[in-house]
Amino acid sequence: VLGLLVWALIADTTYHLHAAYGWVMFVSIFFWIVTVLFFVTYLLQLQQKFYVIPWPIVLMIFNAAATILYITAFVTCAAAVQPTSWRQWDYNRRAAASFFAGLVMIAYGASTFFSFRAWKGLGSNAATSQVTDHA
Repeated sequence: VLGLLVWALIADTTYHLHAAYGWVMFVSIFFWIVTVLFFVTYLLQLQQKFYVIPWPIVLMIFNAAATILYITAFVTCAAAVQPTSWRQWDYNRRAAASFFAGLVMIAYGASTFFSFRAWKGLGSNAATSQVTDHA
């Protein structure tokens, strides 16, 4: 939802006059679409049909890539905000887009952490990891 908000806020400005906002638009649109595809995959439980794919590592790599690229988008968006822009609403929307890009970056970072824990299996306790089926 926050990535869609970044996309909408930038799209509502005169972003085509500044090349830096093209990168922010690309990152926000691309990762919003891929995140929706992953959401639909998990919602429909398609990961169980494609059991050959190592989903925990795929999700961790995706979240790590999204975090890194959203860091660049956040820095680019924040650096390109000019308080002396000729249209005041452009400044407000670009500043808000920078804020929400930062929130998206933090959210993907947290998802990367939890995906790493799921991939490594750090959330289980000792009793469940020692159980074997000998029957």
